[in-house]
Amino acid sequence: MRYRTLGRTGLRVSEVGCGGAPLGIPNYNEVWDPWAEDTTREAIATLQHAVELGYNYFDTAPSYGDGRSEELMGEALAGRRDRVYLAGKTEWKGKSKDDVLRRVEGSLRRLKTDYLDVLQFHGGDYTPDDFRWITEGGPLDAYRQLQRDGKIRFIGITAEEPVTLRPFLDTDLFDVIQIRYNLIYQAAWHNILPLARERNVGVVLMRPLSSGIFQKLMRAARPDIDQYLDLHAIALNYVLSDPNVSTAIVGMRRIAEVEANNALSDAVEQRLDLDWLHDRMVRAE
Repeated sequence: MRYRTLGRTGLRVSEVGCGGAPLGIPNYNEVWDPWAEDTTREAIATLQHAVELGYNYFDTAPSYGDGRSEELMGEALAGRRDRVYLAGKTEWKGKSKDDVLRRVEGSLRRLKTDYLDVLQFHGGDYTPDDFRWITEGGPLDAYRQLQRDGKIRFIGITAEEPVTLRPFLDTDLFDVIQIRYNLIYQAAWHNILPLARERNVGVVLMRPLSSGIFQKLMRAARPDIDQYLDLHAIALNYVLSDPNVSTAIVGMRRIAEVEANNALSDAVEQRLDLDWLHDRMVRAE
């Protein structure tokens, strides 16, 4: 496993992180019961094996299975907290400062920890009214209080549409952004990654494997394509080739998946020149 710096936080994070959504959400991309005894056992063993291999960035949210993802991570990482960085999230729409504080206390309890390394506003696309509510309506005040109280270390925000994060970065109050960026959704290359680099803000990727859309599209075009190409490897290698990315969080339920992604991190000879890939100009001979 290779490591990168998470922007101005200074944290050295594994370039592939463990995402909590598939662990806690029932039937997410496949038949999956996160409360069943066998899946519980498998999920915990998978997360613990990830730590042994060097994964150290774990991201989850209370909305992933009504807290189930947090419970699984809390169980798996018990006794290993000093070896990992934990990133959590809170909802904020219509939520007061006190609402946010209560929700974080619930997350800390389920995760069996007394602090989070990164806490993120959990969102998709942000309007000007959303920006004002987060920064002036109480949610950001809650985060600052949690930071003063030692319950969180760094402040972050997530977005499906990265360009809507520009006003937040302009405040210089956010240490980490988590964005959608992959082979299908490449807009972040132009519209937010350069600004994050300029502001020294850590960049975490959600959906680095496109939530399976790239793979489905390729298989629809060529049903036997898996005999010739490792679509998972292509998708992950694309985002790992971007030096502006700090960590790409991938949902992993099985030990074999943890090992495969670890191997892809180490396969640096497969990395792409993304400047070349994005260059649209034809050079005259």
